[in-house]
Amino acid sequence: QVQLVESGGGSVQAGGSLRLSCAVPGYIYSNSWKIGWFRQAPGKEREAVAAIFRGGEISYYVDSVKGRFTVTQDNAKNTVYLQMNSLKPEDSGMYYCAADTRYGGPGIDRRRYNYWGQGTQVIASS
Repeated sequence: QVQLVESGGGSVQAGGSLRLSCAVPGYIYSNSWKIGWFRQAPGKEREAVAAIFRGGEISYYVDSVKGRFTVTQDNAKNTVYLQMNSLKPEDSGMYYCAADTRYGGPGIDRRRYNYWGQGTQVIASS
């Protein structure tokens, strides 16, 4: 059951930027241990990209996006953002946001999230 709504995907040239948004229902946002971003390319497993933990002071990034992607949150809007700069073709895929109100623990484990969005497509072409 879809609870979160992603937006902001699109098609850009390599080196370009996109900002993804994840709108989270208030009852989920206020009870979340963490909110994460995942991506999935065709034929590949869904992988963690970034996560932000309750309070917003702690975040996680997969090595391949460190220094290029930034995850932030706006508590007034119950929204989490993923700013993606210097996009590469290998960043292409469907991007999903997810919230964890149940498990706690590391941001990289997709099994530790219990609410998901439908995804937004990102294409970075060379």
